[in-house]
Amino acid sequence: MTELDLNFVRSQFPAFDSAVLGSHAFFENAGGSYPCRQVVDRLHRFYLDRKVQPYGPYPGAQAGGAEMDEARVRLAGLMGVKGEQVSFGPSTSANTYVLAQAVRVWLKGANAAIVVTNQDHEANSGVWRRLADEGIEVREWQIDPQTGSLDPADLSALLADGQVRLVCLPHCSNVVAEINDVAAVSAMAKAAGARVVVDGVSYAPHGLPDFAALGCDVYLFSAYKTYGPHQGIMLISEDFGAELPAQGHYFNAGSLYKRFTPAGPDHAQIAACAGMADYIDALHAHHFGVQADAAQRNRAVHDLMRAHEVAVVAPLLDYLAARNDLRLIGPRAAEARAPTVAVVLDRAAEPVSEALGREGIACWAGDFYAVRPLTAMGVDLEQGVLRMSLVHYTSADEVAQLIAALDRVL
Repeated sequence: MTELDLNFVRSQFPAFDSAVLGSHAFFENAGGSYPCRQVVDRLHRFYLDRKVQPYGPYPGAQAGGAEMDEARVRLAGLMGVKGEQVSFGPSTSANTYVLAQAVRVWLKGANAAIVVTNQDHEANSGVWRRLADEGIEVREWQIDPQTGSLDPADLSALLADGQVRLVCLPHCSNVVAEINDVAAVSAMAKAAGARVVVDGVSYAPHGLPDFAALGCDVYLFSAYKTYGPHQGIMLISEDFGAELPAQGHYFNAGSLYKRFTPAGPDHAQIAACAGMADYIDALHAHHFGVQADAAQRNRAVHDLMRAHEVAVVAPLLDYLAARNDLRLIGPRAAEARAPTVAVVLDRAAEPVSEALGREGIACWAGDFYAVRPLTAMGVDLEQGVLRMSLVHYTSADEVAQLIAALDRVL
């Protein structure tokens, strides 16, 4: 099996050459990853040579519009969808909010129910729960308070009466980190006549989704956590997109990628998102070399990233499991989770993150907008959790550095 060339990977990220950013081992990736060089270069070029109204009849505008189109088309190809199915917005929270407004109208007066989980980040929970104010029934798929897991049998019970029209869940939680079986949930929900919306913010940094394989209707994630600029990206199925009422300008309603974009797009950041595709293609070319279509390249790079992450995070999970003065949130097995590791300490977590900062470790503490799952699991929100998050550019040496620092601080 091909192994990730970490030296090549890290050469693609300017942050590792930074005197400021390079001074710490970075374990705050769940809050935002480093941008890859290709994204930085494209963003810089756009501001220098393309910062005009795109698509106009002059060279800078033509080049700017072409690069925005390139980002949409190339990312779509990697994730196995059409370019029209990719929408950009200022953040995933904003994209989810706009989508919820469309659902509000879609379900109004329909005597319908939606399912949300209490495993979610609040961005994929609060907007759906507020639909109860419109008379839409909201049903909660609850986690196990000990493990944080979602049991599909509990979802089956919520779907049994056939009134549920929408199921909203995370691909994985930003604190529990267990990877949910989205394909199985999608099949179960669709058999009961429901659509499926997936928050992929905490999973996509570990490999962009194969939308068709997941079987959901909407998948949302954040480019600034997938090595890009601060944009939210939404994939939506053509039939569901057409079924929902448009939320953008009325004269753009015929364009799927504009239907759920009520504000003007950030031209430069959208264009820079093509750098994410450049990076994935560079990883594929370096490690595999062989020609493959875009979706195959994405799947190969996804598996390459995940294999490295599983190997690198395992010693951290072993170390934490051996301690009796903390509680590991989520699965013990590296294969079952994203490498986002939250622990409950025997004291307030934020002073510990500050002490780790002085030890050359960049991480943070708090509730991370995951108030519902932490509350359900009995975590004291005043003390919070310490969260250490890895991605594929994290090295085994950095994990060893983290473990040594934890030994000194805890």
